[in-house]
Amino acid sequence: MRALALLSYVFTWLLWLMIPEASLGYDTPPSAFSASQTEFHAVTINSSKSAPMAFIPAGEFAMGSDRGQDDEQPVHRVLVKAFYLETHEVTVARYAAFLMSQKADPPFKWNEATSGVHESKPVAGVNWYDARDYCRWIGRRLPTEAEWELAARGTEGRMYPWGDAQPTRGHANAGHTKWHGYDTLTNVGQFELGKTPNGVYDLAGNLWEWVADWYDATYYQFSQRENPSGPSAGPLRALRGGAWNNDAKTIRSANRAGYAPDARRNDVGFRCAKDAPPSNAR
Repeated sequence: MRALALLSYVFTWLLWLMIPEASLGYDTPPSAFSASQTEFHAVTINSSKSAPMAFIPAGEFAMGSDRGQDDEQPVHRVLVKAFYLETHEVTVARYAAFLMSQKADPPFKWNEATSGVHESKPVAGVNWYDARDYCRWIGRRLPTEAEWELAARGTEGRMYPWGDAQPTRGHANAGHTKWHGYDTLTNVGQFELGKTPNGVYDLAGNLWEWVADWYDATYYQFSQRENPSGPSAGPLRALRGGAWNNDAKTIRSANRAGYAPDARRNDVGFRCAKDAPPSNAR
């Protein structure tokens, strides 16, 4: 019966995904930069499989933290070109459509996702290859570590996506000790207090997020200054953001982690990014 219910759920959501989505708009936040630099908005790329994205303006910022772990040092200036980042982590509903279309292997704990209840939860248990393949399927890609940190910290260097205030239960889903299935996770976009000024939700807590880079604890010692993309190879892939089972220090936006790319865990998910067109083409 459970298998039939899940099949029905996947079919229903696949039909829903074929309906074009309306674009979302946000007010521009106050900033010392010019209007062209501070412009941001959620967009829907012209695709039935698309999800809302926030525009992250090009910017230079201090990547890393002197108050963090050794792999966050040294702090170094990085310039990142403009890009788009999905406002929400990829959900169970969207990943179900990918599984049906691509006949891919289901994630770890997928059997705990219940029809009609968990479709707005972020999908957990995907490995790095799963995340990469999903983003390619919708014509997007994983963000780089530098892009992810710029989106989470801004050019002003926020400690958390929302600012420097310590996290509360109103900011992020974190601080739990035991997995209770998908009920452990919160629906994407639930924490208004925890979103970035650009309108990106859940960059702290809920699930760690795969990024594109290989992970190297010493990479900041020789990182490129412009649009760094991480080491050329390695045994681990990088993750950002912390998860439901982490504390306030771990969900800081400068914190880093590395897992084997084939690891499937109940505290890992992802979101996709996309290159921004030249400023004169927008």
